[in-house]
Amino acid sequence: MATAAVPPAASRIAVVTGASSGIGAATARQLAAAGYRVVLTARRKDRIEALAEEINAAGHQATAYALDVTDRAAVDEFATAFKTIGVLVNNAGGALGADPVATGDPADWRQMYETNVIGTLHLTQALLPKLDASGDGTVVVVSSTAGHGTYEGGAGYVAAKHGAHVLAETLRLEIVGRPVRVIEIAPGMVKTDEFALTRFSGDSAKAEKVYEGVAEPLTADDVADTITWAITRPSHVNVDLLVLRPRAQASNTKVHREL
Repeated sequence: MATAAVPPAASRIAVVTGASSGIGAATARQLAAAGYRVVLTARRKDRIEALAEEINAAGHQATAYALDVTDRAAVDEFATAFKTIGVLVNNAGGALGADPVATGDPADWRQMYETNVIGTLHLTQALLPKLDASGDGTVVVVSSTAGHGTYEGGAGYVAAKHGAHVLAETLRLEIVGRPVRVIEIAPGMVKTDEFALTRFSGDSAKAEKVYEGVAEPLTADDVADTITWAITRPSHVNVDLLVLRPRAQASNTKVHREL
């Protein structure tokens, strides 16, 4: 059985986007514990600075960098700080609204596409030469089961996450033969502090309804553990696509609820 690979010196920097909460923050903690020097990016500077302090206090290495992944000029400036990096975790994203196609807000759709797809494109383009230069790079795209199957009220988010899925799938074809892996992790129902609350504009009742009766939805740590496992496989092992769901969720539209 393959054990977790210790990152070589040239590949030890891991950039994690959307690291201010949820899956991003949990992934940063776990990658730091696995020996990576993590660079935390998100718009909320106070959150990532506090997380960096926590990680450093635990004896690991972390740096915070406030960044909006949809701002290409800012992303390009960020990329100049590195000669090489080993890992890029494209986690920044999220969902807005759950309206049907007939009444969905185009502004929400546009924002989801900008964050989930264009933001991933910006970071990947800016940092791909640095990943190449490491001689052992890994790009992770955190998509969603939504990117692999639609459901009512989800078209905008589904479209954005399908875009992220196709970006990863196509990039893998285009850079085969170069020393960079492309991994897609597609979580199903994950309960975090903010995902559903953001989706429903702060309506806590609607947010809680998503998980009603589900005994054990996935946690941010569950997903982070999976991401870290995939990254720490031996260099020749590429986890093309890994879908994970809670046991209670058979598909995007079939969930066992104990009501």
